[in-house]
Amino acid sequence: MDEVILLCCKSTQIYNDVIAKGLRVIGAGVEPYQQVHTILRIIAAHKPTHLVIHFPIPEIFRWAIRNKVKTIGLLADSFLRTGLRRQWKNYSLARLLNHQQIDWIGNHGINSCFSLQQIGVKSHKIIPYDWSHAVTPELFSAKHQPNENNWKLIYVGSVIESKGVGDILNAVAILQERNFPVTLQIAGSGEIDKFTDCAERLGIRDRITFLGVVPNHLVIKFMRDADIVVVPSWHEYPEALPLTIYEAFCAYTPLVASNHPMFRGNLQHEVNAMIFPAQNPNLLADCVIQLLSQPHLYARISNASAISWQQLQIPVKWADFIEKWLYTSSIHDKWLHNHSLASGHYNSPTCQ
Repeated sequence: MDEVILLCCKSTQIYNDVIAKGLRVIGAGVEPYQQVHTILRIIAAHKPTHLVIHFPIPEIFRWAIRNKVKTIGLLADSFLRTGLRRQWKNYSLARLLNHQQIDWIGNHGINSCFSLQQIGVKSHKIIPYDWSHAVTPELFSAKHQPNENNWKLIYVGSVIESKGVGDILNAVAILQERNFPVTLQIAGSGEIDKFTDCAERLGIRDRITFLGVVPNHLVIKFMRDADIVVVPSWHEYPEALPLTIYEAFCAYTPLVASNHPMFRGNLQHEVNAMIFPAQNPNLLADCVIQLLSQPHLYARISNASAISWQQLQIPVKWADFIEKWLYTSSIHDKWLHNHSLASGHYNSPTCQ
């Protein structure tokens, strides 16, 4: 290859640098869904022969089709059919993804791939994939019980409303009212000021620590030190399968998670997690109390982490996916087809 270019749309600075022979990195400094024309100008200027698209932005797929560029999608999104406007957008996106110019559509996790199928993407084009994991459960051991009278919760992800951050804060306030005080660490970027003010209004500011963006190698350490990892995503947030769930299993720290459709089948209540209805802080608080006050339940869920992590593993890793697509051969084509959703290797969840 002459050159590989990694284009990061949303960056704090604008840059265009060659960092090694044949490897260029570009920071566009734009909001990708609002300034897509800027992104298209950058792509067009570099005249790519192959394109890997990581976000379901229709205009970029249209550009690839119009310019006859070989393309795959490597997404990490769910596509839930809610509301007429969303259904129309999903239908329009599916038509683009089914175009012959788009060779394959990968999505992170099996449930998210079936959600693509449900909006009309052809199953023989869809391939579930995963990233390679440097951290595995083998590095740690199961926990027997939570810390005594010093309970710590942690949330890792975008600090926005639809990820359920406000629900966790409300749950912490409810727990304080019930004389069941916990502390909460929030790792990630987003609307920090908004949720700092929320914590102030709820009278729990001293119990909340906003860590900001945490280096990935420290995420596992924070999770290991915590008693509970909370994943409270709302249904409308387009989750695929958050890395937070993988990392919590690696750390053997029990999960309290919402009943997001993409978690279905991967998380089971009182088996490998505690599940509460999304956007319900009271029931979130109930799950925390139940988990922290019942050592046998806590230990059982922690013990289930290793096998739960193993069950999430998918044979297709993203680098293998790209390589076998780039270097076309009958063997590679057969490998890709044998790992598509049409292969019958994957069990279908019930996605709402």
